Amino acid sequence: MTIKNITGAYKITVLGGAGFVGSHLVAKLDQAGYQVKVLSRRREAAKHLILLPNVQVVTCDISNNHALKDSLKGSDAVINLVGILHENGNNSFEKMHHQLPRRVAQLCEELGIARLLHMSALQANKNAPSAYLKSKAAGEAAINEFSKKLDITIFKPSVIFGRGDSFLNMFAGLVKLLPIIFLAKPEAKFQPIWVEDVAQCFVNALENTATYGKSYELGGPQIYTLKQIVGKVMQILAKQRPIVGLNDTLSMMQAFALELMPIKLMTRDNIRSMQVDSITAQPIAPELNVVPTALEVVVPEYLLNASPRAAYNGFRSAAGRAINARR
Repeated sequence: MTIKNITGAYKITVLGGAGFVGSHLVAKLDQAGYQVKVLSRRREAAKHLILLPNVQVVTCDISNNHALKDSLKGSDAVINLVGILHENGNNSFEKMHHQLPRRVAQLCEELGIARLLHMSALQANKNAPSAYLKSKAAGEAAINEFSKKLDITIFKPSVIFGRGDSFLNMFAGLVKLLPIIFLAKPEAKFQPIWVEDVAQCFVNALENTATYGKSYELGGPQIYTLKQIVGKVMQILAKQRPIVGLNDTLSMMQAFALELMPIKLMTRDNIRSMQVDSITAQPIAPELNVVPTALEVVVPEYLLNASPRAAYNGFRSAAGRAINARR
């Protein structure tokens, strides 16, 4: 059940809703009966979400404060999922992870939107070794400055996997292409969590007052080294490749070389992030009511059926289920 406001259904505005996590979350919010507004610089980037019956895609340049404020008006809740793994041109960690969350929180306060959910990252800390993790911590601190006026919930996931991810799909591509895998930081530890579980945590927290003012670490049921993850990918694809683990110096050299490519697969800042293990010592909090799904249960289906058409059909199927549920 969703809370109703004076105009009807509970209205949620999602920043970053057309991205990997956002697409899955928006589909779940739609299925739960929420009215969802997705802000996107390019409507074309969110065309897969237009299929969903309760979703409105609005063209908005979120760097423009006036446009962002106009787009947030009338919302009962705001979800900020905006994040980048690599700095590129005007999209800096400082701008996207620190300044944007502060502006969103400030606009929520000005507009009287009490509920704000925010995506950060596991191991975000002001003393972290990478600019990425430091900027995520700065964003958390900026949002929490408004905690007296806003009901804030922050999520800090480990690496997220699922159809359309840029993590396991990247390694799958490399395994298919290369005869030998030269792997940076092979012993770095991760606790991968399924994108559907992350999305469900957001949905379950949205109207749950027990989650207000809290920060949640999100991890899957098992911890893996990066080398073990790549081994899992090989096993699923039935392809055996030698894995040559690189030491710290060679890892940084490889990342520097990859930074020079038109599409960045890895950067030196990514290597610095992997200096701290992306794991959590605690299970998902009981009030989120999510039991995380094992990587082995989900990954074979999408790595062996990896195509844009398969992902598009998934959203068409979700839209059909949502429409039928309302009949």
